[in-house]
Amino acid sequence: MDAQASAARIGHVEKGPKMSVNPPAGQEASTKRHGDALENLMHERRSFPPSPQFAENAVGKASLYEEAAAEGPEFWARQARELLTWDEDFSQTLDWSDAPFAKWFVGGKVNAAYNALDRHVEAGNGDRVAIHFEGEPGDTRTYTYAQLTEAVKKAANAFESLGVAKGDRVAVYLPMIPEAVITMLACARIGAVHSVVFGGFSAEALRSRIDDAEAKLVVTADGSYRRGKPSALKPAVDASLAKDGHSVEHVLVVRRNEQPVEWTEGRDVWWHDVVDSASAEHTAVGHDSEHPLFILYTSGTTGKPKGILHTTGGYLTQTAFTHRNTFDLHPETDVYWCTADIGWVTGHSYVAYAPLVNGSTQLIYEGTPDTPHQGRWWELVEKYKVSILYTAPTAIRTCMKWGRDIPGKFDLDSLRVLGTVGEPINPEAWMWYRTVIGANGGKKENPAPIVDTWWQTETGAHMIAPLPGVTATKPGSAQVPVPGISVDVVDEMGESVPDGSGGFLVIREPWPSMLRGIWGDPQRFKDTYWSRFDGMYFAGDGAKKDEDGDIWLLGRVDDVMNVSGHRLSTTEIESALVSHPSVAEAAVVGAADETTGEAVVAFVILRGSAKEDPDIVTTLRNHVGSEIGPIAKPRNILVVPELPKTRSGKIMRRLLKDVAEGREAGDASTLADNTVMQQIAESLKK
Repeated sequence: MDAQASAARIGHVEKGPKMSVNPPAGQEASTKRHGDALENLMHERRSFPPSPQFAENAVGKASLYEEAAAEGPEFWARQARELLTWDEDFSQTLDWSDAPFAKWFVGGKVNAAYNALDRHVEAGNGDRVAIHFEGEPGDTRTYTYAQLTEAVKKAANAFESLGVAKGDRVAVYLPMIPEAVITMLACARIGAVHSVVFGGFSAEALRSRIDDAEAKLVVTADGSYRRGKPSALKPAVDASLAKDGHSVEHVLVVRRNEQPVEWTEGRDVWWHDVVDSASAEHTAVGHDSEHPLFILYTSGTTGKPKGILHTTGGYLTQTAFTHRNTFDLHPETDVYWCTADIGWVTGHSYVAYAPLVNGSTQLIYEGTPDTPHQGRWWELVEKYKVSILYTAPTAIRTCMKWGRDIPGKFDLDSLRVLGTVGEPINPEAWMWYRTVIGANGGKKENPAPIVDTWWQTETGAHMIAPLPGVTATKPGSAQVPVPGISVDVVDEMGESVPDGSGGFLVIREPWPSMLRGIWGDPQRFKDTYWSRFDGMYFAGDGAKKDEDGDIWLLGRVDDVMNVSGHRLSTTEIESALVSHPSVAEAAVVGAADETTGEAVVAFVILRGSAKEDPDIVTTLRNHVGSEIGPIAKPRNILVVPELPKTRSGKIMRRLLKDVAEGREAGDASTLADNTVMQQIAESLKK
């Protein structure tokens, strides 16, 4: 679906059963399993156009679709010049001669940190708040644009004093504290390439990413706070560097929670010793538009994480454009809050970069939604008068479980736009989000519109999302491509499917914030994303078009699971299980889960005496957590005598998925041993 087709869809309202602002009693408890009754999604009739007042004052107008359709790539050239300040203008908008490797804004020079910071100070907005930080224990810090600019300049000087130069890689292993954003922007300022690793990942996962990127510096903290308790972080860095052969010269440590840390003289350096004392004078110079900005590792079906490479000019342009228009941003008055961690791409694009490039005020929160109480998020919305909230369906479903009386204790009237990210959102959760949160418990006549966004680490920015002042939104559907983006749903042969049909989600034309490759492995980039359909990027997701042509995402079609919006490789978890001496063989599937969207379910064949160990399941769950991280711990581990395999030795995971989701197993006729499923069933009964 291209921009012109999107334009034809604007403002369409389905005629169907009318919904009251207040849902039926108990609706919030009705959280059907994610993925359940997909066919029912296609018959969703509720539709909510923007209020006339919202539409009149909206940033993103319907004309954007028409302009994008008429202008082609030059639409993005115009956005690049309007949204960014360039040191040197570009001479060519798009070079697609070496497809699928794109070059956008060729010849242009731009600095991401200057665009996020200095230029706002120079424009007289230095006193505007850039970041409100709230720690889990309740400690707070506020940075104006002038203060944040100074902090980033100091960090840039400190990094350079530690030997970091343009092109060097810096691994970032930090909690959600201001220093995380400061570190990313300081790297961007000097042209170093940051590689952020989620703070919940294990030492082994951190080391593999350090080695792949050949990181020169690691920036970490002594620890953080999690669910009311201080937790350690630096020990994982120490463990990851215990074996020789790494490229790291220094470990820079932020003091956050006074956790005792081991210290390696000559390698380890305290942040406050080198950053606080550094000069606050640092001149940002323009880097080539295609200069690498960051590497972010994401799970792959082959087990080895993929280093997704993003460059500067195109990435900044599309993230800034989508942040401004998808969220109807008014930077002078809005307070924006994206709840994502900087360890994921959402925290890169819509915390560290776009909000600051657009000069907005944002909230950053270190903790969880239920610490010290289940109303913590809503307490923060009330405290900071948050007007734009961007979060994951998993969090929404969790809050639904807790009940509407909890957000009902707080004044949420400031909220005017709501967003979702990371996975498809089921209509029940969408309606709860609209009525309980967006309508302030039913007190607001015009609830905040919901923008359900689809995009990936690889795409860099929103690709499918409604415009809140234009689109009549539907519960559960991301609906239409962003202006200037060409998305389609195709069949096995790569042909567009008609409205009302499903298939594979593809992107037909290059886009500014697209990944520029997989770090160090250009062939894998081609094989992974461009080999399934000729000349099209295959996203790895299934999708359907409804009768209006609106797009409904159906989740992954490969062996990557989406758990709470985090992509996890089945192969990576299987490898972790098999690395335990008690496990002979393992297979992992994603099973529908009402809270996390998908949950990890593992089937294992045990070795010898391990079969008699009553605690083996707990042991294996903890082992996976140690090898990969807590997010990858299987919800269930089922001990089985055999695994269902074809004659060629391929494990038939669809049969295991049937078992994991409580269904009768499907056709097993192609198995080498068609009694295996019966053996599994009998084993599980025991």
